[in-house]
Amino acid sequence: MPSKRDYYEVLNVSRGCTADELRKAYRKEALKYHPDRNPGDAGAEAKFKEANEAYQVLSDDEKRRVYDQFGHAGLQGGGSDFGGAGDVFSHMQDLFAEMFSGSMGFGGQSRGSRRAADLRVQSRLSFRDAAFGCKREISVRAPATCSDCAGTGARPGSKPEVCPQCRGTGQVSHARGFVMFSSTCGRCHGAGQVVKTPCTTCGGHGAVERSHKVTVSFPAGIEAGQRLRVPGQGASAAPGISAGDLYVEVDVEADPRFERDGADLVTRVGISFVDAALGAEIHVPALEPDEAATTIPLPIPPGTQSGAIFTIKGHGVPRLDGRGRGSLVVVTQIDVPMALTSRARELLEHLGEELGASSTASRRAASSE
Repeated sequence: MPSKRDYYEVLNVSRGCTADELRKAYRKEALKYHPDRNPGDAGAEAKFKEANEAYQVLSDDEKRRVYDQFGHAGLQGGGSDFGGAGDVFSHMQDLFAEMFSGSMGFGGQSRGSRRAADLRVQSRLSFRDAAFGCKREISVRAPATCSDCAGTGARPGSKPEVCPQCRGTGQVSHARGFVMFSSTCGRCHGAGQVVKTPCTTCGGHGAVERSHKVTVSFPAGIEAGQRLRVPGQGASAAPGISAGDLYVEVDVEADPRFERDGADLVTRVGISFVDAALGAEIHVPALEPDEAATTIPLPIPPGTQSGAIFTIKGHGVPRLDGRGRGSLVVVTQIDVPMALTSRARELLEHLGEELGASSTASRRAASSE
């Protein structure tokens, strides 16, 4: 009879490993050699049992102390029975709950905690509504409880019967070697009941598609691409199944006057050459909750260049976290006239001479003499 491998070697851990390291190593080996992943592979099943045996010993402080001192011989005949299916199952139930997320009946949702599907809709807001928030009534088309059968799926006057396959549990069990696993019943799909006489309105589904209105509050400062969750406003269906959630994806209309950079607004304004050179006070567009056209005075200092940036604090978009508003960022650009009168041309040429930068026209005239 072949000798047993060292338990630490089986799980690929050191003798000084912690309980957490041991647990992680066991999960890795158990998942690797699990019979469901290796159907018909006797070698994998043997390694699976070997890993389970090693873990049962090393995870028990007393058994581990004995094993560390006397090896396999110290565990013989001392009541250290680690081969029973019940003991194996108690270990596996805890570990596989994490690995399989309830798909095999460990840690899964009960029938009473099942939820209907979530729904997603898109809502388009104006630039101002996105900035300052609003309430909108959104039409949602989704499955709703059938009023004729009250969601049971059974024709009025009859009622669903207990599923004969799972006996009302919604789960069926099957053995894999010495481990029992659970899965959703294929006959009732987890409902625990079957409908023999379906409702003619909903066809036995317990739900029909209907439109309903949902009032959604959009917070100030929301941006395109963000989404809101409205709990309990998704699909609803039969009794025992809670409604899903509604997710509203936000789209925002463009505004020709502004670009948005988080909580800041950027606007571009044209100023004349004279105002840029001499300085002036101009009025720039501002975004306010009132839909009436709003402007803000902005002093332009003498000598302002094209592309100069001015920041007006507190006139941007409200921040989502409620910490006030961003800034209005004004970018200037010098407006150059497309056509000049002869008098204007003459004055500009004189100005160019005064500033020491003669115009192209003056240079051409000088070169032709």
